[in-house]
Amino acid sequence: MPIGIPVFGHTITFYGILISLGALLAAYLASNQAKKHNQDPEIVWDIFLWVMIAGVVGARLWHVFTPPPSMVEQGVTTSWYFTNPLEILKVWRGGLGIPGAIIGGGLALYLYTRIKKLNFGMWADFAAPGVALAQAIGRWGNFFNQEVYGKPSTLPWAITIDPQYRLPGYNTIETYHPLFLYESIWNLMNMGLLLYLGKRYEKWLKNGDIFLIFLMIYSLGRFLLEFLRLDASQVGGINFNQTIVAIVGLVSAGLFVLRHSKHAGIFGKKTTAAERIARRKAEAEKIAGAKEKVAPVAKPGPKRTTTVKAAGTTVKPIVKKTVKPATRSVAKSTKTK
Repeated sequence: MPIGIPVFGHTITFYGILISLGALLAAYLASNQAKKHNQDPEIVWDIFLWVMIAGVVGARLWHVFTPPPSMVEQGVTTSWYFTNPLEILKVWRGGLGIPGAIIGGGLALYLYTRIKKLNFGMWADFAAPGVALAQAIGRWGNFFNQEVYGKPSTLPWAITIDPQYRLPGYNTIETYHPLFLYESIWNLMNMGLLLYLGKRYEKWLKNGDIFLIFLMIYSLGRFLLEFLRLDASQVGGINFNQTIVAIVGLVSAGLFVLRHSKHAGIFGKKTTAAERIARRKAEAEKIAGAKEKVAPVAKPGPKRTTTVKAAGTTVKPIVKKTVKPATRSVAKSTKTK
């Protein structure tokens, strides 16, 4: 199976193409969400590059610090990466951890909103459905790289893995669970549910709730799918990714419940739906006002005057903007003379 498209002696991998496509569609969806809530969609594109870079860096570092057992057996460990730092840059070969991408991209978004004095929770809500979409698309890069497959399977939708991509001990087994496909479908469902909840319960949800729901749903799916994974990253003898997503999912669920309970005051002042909508409108007006201040305003020039002479006399200067009918008759009679 080809892994990319040859261009001038180099290969543009499908893995990289799909990740880039997913990121662009995520930004487009986020900008649409911002526009629907009376926010400036250009903000999404202003921060897009920074979130993209931070997400890739975070995803790569997550892989570097949690390499799967099959790579560890080959000597590709965290210390090996630091001994060969250029290998860290070769992201097109695979090795990106989604939890790290969410952390990196989320951190970039947080810093941007802090600097621009925007509401982080609101913009995280706008981004969440797009992130789920990007994950669903990016997972198909694993298909072309023949990675992120599950346990051996004879199901009709099982996929065939070429011998050179099979894990040690599975050299004679051809078909496996398409784990990347399961996660892609789960993420598409996540995106659809987030969009539905955001629209259906807009007046009840608080800023940041959609992002918390995203974390809960993603964590649940990833936790369950890790049971099918053959090459799960191990730290201290435990499945590291599965443990982390379990913690993230439980914490997110706890925060969501507390934010809507009678004890929500512990985490900040409770607000009504009307107050939240008014706040969003105020932020939109604030951004629009800032743009108007930046736009150059033409300064009024000196008023032009006209002096009309008639029969040796001088008529007083007349401002063209306030010319009176009597003045025009004088000018006409002078011209006639």
